Amino acid sequence: MTLAFLFSLCICAFLADAQLNLTAAQGTEAPQTGTLEQTIPGHYRYESGARVSGVILTNEGVVVVDALSSGAMAMHERQLIAGSLQQPVRFLVSSTFHNNYTRGNVAYGDVVRIGHEEYKADLLALMIEDNVPSVEQEARLPHQTYRERMSLHLGGKEIQIIHIGPAHTRGDSIVFVPEDRIVYVSELLFYNRFPWMNSGYIEWINAIDAVLDLDADIFVPGQGPMNFDDPRDSREALIRFRQILVDARDAVQAEIERGATEDRVVASVLLSQYEELGGYQQQREVVVRRIYRDLKGTLE
Repeated sequence: MTLAFLFSLCICAFLADAQLNLTAAQGTEAPQTGTLEQTIPGHYRYESGARVSGVILTNEGVVVVDALSSGAMAMHERQLIAGSLQQPVRFLVSSTFHNNYTRGNVAYGDVVRIGHEEYKADLLALMIEDNVPSVEQEARLPHQTYRERMSLHLGGKEIQIIHIGPAHTRGDSIVFVPEDRIVYVSELLFYNRFPWMNSGYIEWINAIDAVLDLDADIFVPGQGPMNFDDPRDSREALIRFRQILVDARDAVQAEIERGATEDRVVASVLLSQYEELGGYQQQREVVVRRIYRDLKGTLE
């Protein structure tokens, strides 16, 4: 047999195992579509609608960042990786605990799943609240957690996993590859979109500052799509996104100093300069209320 044939058999086995985990956890799902795009050599992203999953390629396997919203979507990403990159997935790193970034975890039963310890706690609490069956809970939870940072060494690359929260959630992770000067920031960056802040904190601004201080040129978002002519333009995109949070914080703080109640702040802080961004209508009030409570020290 040829090496290519043997590799194909291995890939089929990987995907078959993943499909068994998917079926056990969720049953039959409709097929999902997305695209696998190269960011720079050795780095890719799977885009499906506005959601983005990172893909780090080495000659010893692949690291995926965020499994996205369903087992079917994750299976489609894995099929594209297997067909195009010809390497098996070795690790899944997850940042956001929300369903739209963790339901796909069930398609990664054959890899090491990694997340921050607070990510794990919040994901488990969410699944218990949602009455998720125990088999699916097991398929979505990480195998390995960390507290501050950890490193993977794969194919000669150091891949750093860093806790950068509280930000979009309290257990956010970023994935930094120093050799290639690229960082996967997950939902720390909503590219050309208004922030979704249901579980967020005003420290999100500080987290972005810490990311910008890294020796990196490229910042891959979790919400996009990342349609830059030059991936290095992503730094400016992250700075622009940071400004939304700064403007919201400063406007809310000014109202608090005037003695305004929460409802009054919501009525007056409109952030109309961002009303054309996707998510503004759904999240403007959420962002204002969340920041108000965070600044007042009443955030639960």
